[in-house]
Amino acid sequence: MLVDFDQVQIYQEDHLILKDVKLQINEGEFVYIIGKVGTGKTSLLKTLYGELDVNKGKAMVLDTDMCRVKRKQLPTLRRQLGIVFQDFQLLLDRNVEENLNFVLRATGWKKKKERKERIDRVLQLVEMEEYKKCMPYELSGGEQQRICIARALLNRPKLIIADEATGNLDAETGRKTAALLYEICKNGTAVIMSTHNEQLIQEFPGAVYRCKDAQLEECTESFRKQASL
Repeated sequence: MLVDFDQVQIYQEDHLILKDVKLQINEGEFVYIIGKVGTGKTSLLKTLYGELDVNKGKAMVLDTDMCRVKRKQLPTLRRQLGIVFQDFQLLLDRNVEENLNFVLRATGWKKKKERKERIDRVLQLVEMEEYKKCMPYELSGGEQQRICIARALLNRPKLIIADEATGNLDAETGRKTAALLYEICKNGTAVIMSTHNEQLIQEFPGAVYRCKDAQLEECTESFRKQASL
């Protein structure tokens, strides 16, 4: 099991965001987190990579106890995760290849040849090989998001965390982004994605959790029933 949360309390400063959270994610599983703005989706995802502390409950991520993890241990954990942000967070003064190379160098890839081979491989996986020398501002939103997914794949993560990865994209581009993440999941990498677009769940089914009234409730079965109607 990659993620095992039980009775987790999630706070922003002194404000309770989500209470008694129970969430389990296994290898190769596709998981949706849905809910209205401000219901705790992003806060929940932030606890998975240590951006937000967890002080109460059982919170295991890739065999790391998030209630007891030290700051110096977080880089090791994050190397096993891939994170895709809604606003891309690419370095605007560097081209695509340089963006990806920066991440590899920062995470311990010392050999230039191995870095180049890995960059070429992840760009191939997201069908962006021809854009290696492009600057971020030369790319469309959908193309930038594909580069972000390539960046998330660099260290062969066990889990990809996608926080509103389709939120800033038009409907068709968002669908293509979800399809790409779904395909990656089929190859064994678990994906947890927050989204407002519940139509994606019908096309790319997975486990579904809803943030509502300070709680996280599993609602997978109700979506399966909708799909069968």
